[in-house]
Amino acid sequence: MDFTKVKTQLLARGYAVTEFDTAEEAAAYLDGKIDNVTVGFGGSATLERLDLFWKLSVHNTVYWHWKQDKDEARKAAMQTDVYLLSANALAESGEIVNIDGVGNRLSAALFGHQKVYFVIGENKLTEDLSAAIWRARNVAAPKRARQFGVNTPCVKGERCYDCKSPERICRGMSIHWGPMMGMGAEIVLIHEELGL
Repeated sequence: MDFTKVKTQLLARGYAVTEFDTAEEAAAYLDGKIDNVTVGFGGSATLERLDLFWKLSVHNTVYWHWKQDKDEARKAAMQTDVYLLSANALAESGEIVNIDGVGNRLSAALFGHQKVYFVIGENKLTEDLSAAIWRARNVAAPKRARQFGVNTPCVKGERCYDCKSPERICRGMSIHWGPMMGMGAEIVLIHEELGL
């Protein structure tokens, strides 16, 4: 997978961009870069794969609702210096798309931190914004719904049916056209298939 086009677009939009061949290299980079601060995590199979929670916990104060009390960790993560998340899709044109059920990940990526890191594997890359939205809704969201064991049509049909189920996990979507004003943002691209 070639990140050349998307890197050019991300840089033009004002993001810092780093690129790594492996998840291990990216994890080592982030572990060295993020030091002696408070760190929040958004729900992410990519971050789980990088084992960053345990690495960063050694020399930072870290909050992740996948590893700690859900409500307390979500709230604490909203007020950290640094926030880590992935993306449901990244368009080659530079837009980042995420879908959320609770809203902690979307809102944390939009406001309140000194810096946000989007850690993204090559499987999230799409041709354009339309394809990124399609991937977020019809690939990532059904996979997450199956993982959570909810009873929604996408679990059986493997695409979004725009259901009205009370168990629906895709309740909001954000599209980042650029870094939010007053908040640093870095895109960490990895040449591996990571996450959903």
